[in-house]
Amino acid sequence: MRSTALASQLLARKSIDKLIRDSEEPGHRLRKTLGPWSLTALGIGAVIGSGIFTVIGTAISGEKFPDPSIRNTPLIHYILTHTELAGRPGAGPAIALSLILVAIVCALTGLCYAELASMIPIAGSAYTYTYATMGELIAWIIGWDLILEYAGSNMTVSVGFAAHVVDLLDWFGLHPSPIWISPAYLPEGLQDLGGNWLYHPGWHFGFNIPAFLVVLVLTVILVRGIRESASTNNTMVGLKLIAILIFAFAVIGFIHPGNWHPFMPNGWSGVLTGGSIIFFTYIGFDSVSTAAEECRNPQRDLPIGIIATLAVCTVLYVAVAVCLTGLVPWHSMVGDAAPVVNALRKLSILPGGHPLHWIRLVVLFGAIMGMLSSILVYQLGQSRVWFSMSRDGLLPKVFSNVHPVFRTPAFSTWVAGIVVAIPSGLFDIGTLADLSNIGTLFAFVLVSVGVIILRYREPERRRGFRVPGGPIIPVLSVVFCFLLMAGLPIITWFRFIIWLGIGLFIYFLYSRHRSEFAKPR
Repeated sequence: MRSTALASQLLARKSIDKLIRDSEEPGHRLRKTLGPWSLTALGIGAVIGSGIFTVIGTAISGEKFPDPSIRNTPLIHYILTHTELAGRPGAGPAIALSLILVAIVCALTGLCYAELASMIPIAGSAYTYTYATMGELIAWIIGWDLILEYAGSNMTVSVGFAAHVVDLLDWFGLHPSPIWISPAYLPEGLQDLGGNWLYHPGWHFGFNIPAFLVVLVLTVILVRGIRESASTNNTMVGLKLIAILIFAFAVIGFIHPGNWHPFMPNGWSGVLTGGSIIFFTYIGFDSVSTAAEECRNPQRDLPIGIIATLAVCTVLYVAVAVCLTGLVPWHSMVGDAAPVVNALRKLSILPGGHPLHWIRLVVLFGAIMGMLSSILVYQLGQSRVWFSMSRDGLLPKVFSNVHPVFRTPAFSTWVAGIVVAIPSGLFDIGTLADLSNIGTLFAFVLVSVGVIILRYREPERRRGFRVPGGPIIPVLSVVFCFLLMAGLPIITWFRFIIWLGIGLFIYFLYSRHRSEFAKPR
């Protein structure tokens, strides 16, 4: 009897109508202030900002380790060849193909997100969608997964932001002590431009103050309210896009077509791995859907915001990638956390390259604005997921308390800020970028499956947007997501499984006993 009751709770689904009614309770109601332009700006702010300025270098050049290891070998490579690699192959100039592959996956999944978001305009994104389609247990798993996804992304972007702040100070001739601008843990060590060791691999005394402070400052902005956050973000996105366009047009005369040969130095394996590395930067349209409850007209605005975000960002990614691989050899970006500005730095000291010295300043400013907007949106998404899980009883109720003046989930926003800020100052979060990737793709899979389930269970429910082609697009989305997940290292799969195991332990120990579906004792 007890096992039957447990199974019933694990599979219990929230009524979509009840989800919408709960969100309208006065004590848990969020202000509805966002329109399609603000949603698109939020999405662009998340997508363009980290990958295009930082992780894209790793995607192009790959990763190099001292010795071959099964831990660092992409899963699909090991399955097909049963051999270990000393790192991951980069896409080289074929990064443009990687970006197109990622854009296809995101377009397929984005359409699925748009349909569910137009049906279920509630804060929480994939967590809320799975609660309404696949039951409480799967909803907990995806909510726990989203916490990892947003936190890992934000830590990575925060460290990238700090690296660009240091580069900006270098432009002005200022050189702070490495103790206060580098993480305490450096798995690959830290060298200067001459190849001299500043810190050997491992722990050292230090703290990344810029990474720590930027998270706390933006947390204050988010606590004050979504209107102020959206306005701040819109300004940063505009400046960032201008900087990207200036870079693309300014460097045309410095491109060497010879750098594009060979176009695919590591074959399709490199193309797939390159796409897997930068995939986490596309969680912007997921962040758009987390703000569904704060939209004025979610049935109309959410599909517009998601699809417009995807179209704009893909064009910009490909343009920057083509220019970057034409400026410098593809293999020169190994371990480079700021490949775009460092490419400009190298070329600016060559004969005739002085104009790039000023272009570098513009791009630095744009990159910093881009990362600020990314952190803003990731923190927004993370706090809203905690808010939704708390409202459902899966996390303590304090996480769903709304500030009496600002009408924002202040407690969950502050906790999210502290949880991200401290590790950002301590660690070089390279591995968390991969964890964010696998978490994002896993969420995409469940959202795509959710579309198929709701088409079967509730075919008559009104949909502000419907995915064309029946089940074909959701099925293709699932297949492509698993393909990109297979391009991630084996160690990432193990870490992800461990993280989910911790989440299940918390669920069975705490959350299921306090869920609204829990049976009274």
